[in-house]
Amino acid sequence: MSYSVRKAIFDNFLGNAPDWYKITIIGFLILNPFLLLILGPVTTGWLLVGEFIFTLAMALKCYPLQPGGLLAIEAVFLGLTSTTTIMHKVEDNLEVLLLLIFMVAGIFFMKNLLLYVFSRILLGVKSKKMLSLMFLLVAAFLSAFLDALTVTAVVISVGVGFYGIYHKVAAGIDYSQREDISTDEEIYEQHRADLRQFRSFLRSLMMHAAVGTALGGVCTLVGEPQNLLIANTANWQFLEFFLRMAAVTIPVLFAGVIVCLLLETFKVLGYGLELPDTVREVMEKDQAKRDRKRTKKDNWNLVMQALVGIWLIIALALHLSTVGLIGLSVIVLASAFTGVIDEHAIGKSFEEALPFTALLTVFFVIVAVIFDQQLFTPIIQYIFTLDSDTQVAAFYLANGALSAISDNVFVATVYVGEIKQAAINGVIDRDTFDLLSVAINTGTNIPSVATPNGQAAFLFLLTSGLAPLIRLSYIRMVIMALPYTIVMTIVGLFAVIYFLKPATKTLYEKQLINHHTIEQLKDGAAKDAH
Repeated sequence: MSYSVRKAIFDNFLGNAPDWYKITIIGFLILNPFLLLILGPVTTGWLLVGEFIFTLAMALKCYPLQPGGLLAIEAVFLGLTSTTTIMHKVEDNLEVLLLLIFMVAGIFFMKNLLLYVFSRILLGVKSKKMLSLMFLLVAAFLSAFLDALTVTAVVISVGVGFYGIYHKVAAGIDYSQREDISTDEEIYEQHRADLRQFRSFLRSLMMHAAVGTALGGVCTLVGEPQNLLIANTANWQFLEFFLRMAAVTIPVLFAGVIVCLLLETFKVLGYGLELPDTVREVMEKDQAKRDRKRTKKDNWNLVMQALVGIWLIIALALHLSTVGLIGLSVIVLASAFTGVIDEHAIGKSFEEALPFTALLTVFFVIVAVIFDQQLFTPIIQYIFTLDSDTQVAAFYLANGALSAISDNVFVATVYVGEIKQAAINGVIDRDTFDLLSVAINTGTNIPSVATPNGQAAFLFLLTSGLAPLIRLSYIRMVIMALPYTIVMTIVGLFAVIYFLKPATKTLYEKQLINHHTIEQLKDGAAKDAH
């Protein structure tokens, strides 16, 4: 093969990714078969997980779908997992996939309303501390009753809208000329410093909001997918779930608020920068211009988007259907009553969600490798050798660590299944099962903010169109989340050790929750088998 042909093939491989990155991925693909022969499937499985995390960490160099997908395809051919297991994992997470496909697209049709509301909040609240706290608490509240991915989709849409307004002005671009805001080549020199500060300002708001989704999502039965799984296994209703978790989640929520305020006060790790005055002036002018140009048709569109938003909140809060189907109803209602009926216009709404949906499906292949090779089994077996009091703390830490490198829904599924079987087999009693269930839920939700891997909302933000605009890389995300990770994990561990058992005992005594039986778990297992 001639040099020119080899160069053409190499240039085409992973497109514009750096040469060192291409060589690294090629090296992974070549080495893995030899590692399997020399080290065996378990060690190779762990190395494959590390390689996939590397592709996520380099998301700004190359979108992880292609390199991660190549690793996933190789894993199947090497026999580390099977297409049958992959399909089971996809089926188990079908609701999450439908959520991404339809709900994120639905939010697209509400972007004008979101930009209208949040622009007034951003320009009305002058204190960065209060603004950051508002983003964190609003995201937490919404995530508790809606779901974290939906809230993150809203935050991303708002962030892109804010960024686009100033970027176009800084480049001297009229809004009607083009939509591209991904390059800084046309930015006037006098605007570059303000643009860098504006990026930092937006990054900090996005991170506060992302952490807020984790703080709120852990609290209620509908906040995260694994919450519902755990509640169904344990036969807990909405209020009982909230009360059982409160001994851990409420102290962690207060800790998150304190960390938010401290980060903005001391202005460390990329936090604390204010909205530049020039940017505020541009946004105020843009808001005034939009208000002047707004027609009766535009006002009616905002009203209809608000009504659809009310329907969205009611449908999600009352759990009228799966989140994905509710999202589909949002697409139908919002587009039908705002005049968007062209298929190409509707197609744009799916552009943000579908690449991430494909990436998440690739991620399920890695999860399938973890499942088939039983990578977590030794950890579970070790924890069951500990005494009952130590088990609760150990499950919290183990779930947190594994969720940070894997997927919190998968980790929760594995661990809940193991403790359920242990309870049925008489290894642990029902009260211990309930305490361990709380530890698993809080462990998979709280320490997992350490990396984008653990929280689907964090991964969605990292791989969204907003991340490269505001220079939010994997490493920067990990660093910015670090103070939250450390404080929230420690407070959660302290609460699990010292608050959980006394608080649960008090709930029993006041008859706010009831004792459950092993027979209920056996009945549930029988239904699952059927």
